[in-house]
Amino acid sequence: MESADSFRIANCPIGPGHPPFVIAEMSGNHNHSLNRAMAIVEAAAQAGAHAIKFQTYTADTMTIDAPQPEFQIRDAKSLWNGSTLYSLYEEAHTPWEWHEPLFRRARELGVIPFSTPFDETAVDFLESLDVPCYKIASFENTDLPLIRRVAATGKPLIVSTGMASLSELDELVKTARATGCRHLVLLKCTSNYPATPADTNITTIPHMRALFGCEIGLSDHTMGVGVSVASVALGATVIEKHFTLARADGGVDSAFSLEPTEMRQLVEETTRAWQSLGKVTYGPTAAEKSSLQFRRSLYVVQDIKAGDTLSPANVRAIRPGLGLAPRHLDEVLGRTALHDAPRGTPLSWSLLR
Repeated sequence: MESADSFRIANCPIGPGHPPFVIAEMSGNHNHSLNRAMAIVEAAAQAGAHAIKFQTYTADTMTIDAPQPEFQIRDAKSLWNGSTLYSLYEEAHTPWEWHEPLFRRARELGVIPFSTPFDETAVDFLESLDVPCYKIASFENTDLPLIRRVAATGKPLIVSTGMASLSELDELVKTARATGCRHLVLLKCTSNYPATPADTNITTIPHMRALFGCEIGLSDHTMGVGVSVASVALGATVIEKHFTLARADGGVDSAFSLEPTEMRQLVEETTRAWQSLGKVTYGPTAAEKSSLQFRRSLYVVQDIKAGDTLSPANVRAIRPGLGLAPRHLDEVLGRTALHDAPRGTPLSWSLLR
């Protein structure tokens, strides 16, 4: 298991001992506008995201412009139904000349900028920008040459596991480790856009951690923040969500992207979920000790004279908790009072004969 104390992305610690590392994924939501891309970076910073992630490719590094049916998206359930792969990536890609000013602006705002490369030329380019870590997308998690190239940089590697079988994940992890990756994060991911909570299967998170001995997170394509918050309770230490200024503005990924107020909610609620984990503990916490006085205890509820018999009519378990514990009720009923006790007296052994 990797040490949370030694594993950092830039200056941000990753691991169970720290709040979840929240990544805002811009993807193609810039809608071909550098100004909009800058505004997304700024909104991510204002929302409290720890990192902003880009994608580094061109249509030509992703696919070819070919007429065959397999190069077209024909799925009525897909957001991109009717597009060719080439046209989709042409629309969605982030121009490489934008990366440097976007990275610079993110760093000015205290947000960690990094990217997903889709081929070796993108890795070389991102190295020139001194990225602190890399992301591998689900559709590339079986591209072992790409994984070797990224792992060889020695930088932390975050990999989405969408569609990958257990044997493919094992091969991925072994390949990354063998070629220089010391700090690895696997993101449980469902590669539907959007995904449904029912298809997310986040109970896989602790199983993956036990199998692969690395940090596990969630790349969440569901709507809202509920699945992400739940994943933290299962041990997720990194959360990635697509991000846009407003879904109504459109864009290739806008339909399943969070807006700024939702991103703020994600950061806050995943932090609260992490804070709630604590440790295995029983008995009153330090914060609860002042509440012990309001537990039930045995009290005189009718005036008692010396020699009176204690009965359910004059002794009951009520709040507050300054008398004998309720478990002693059967022991005290039927005994007699040594002295007078007005209504509201906490019962004690010294009162009883």
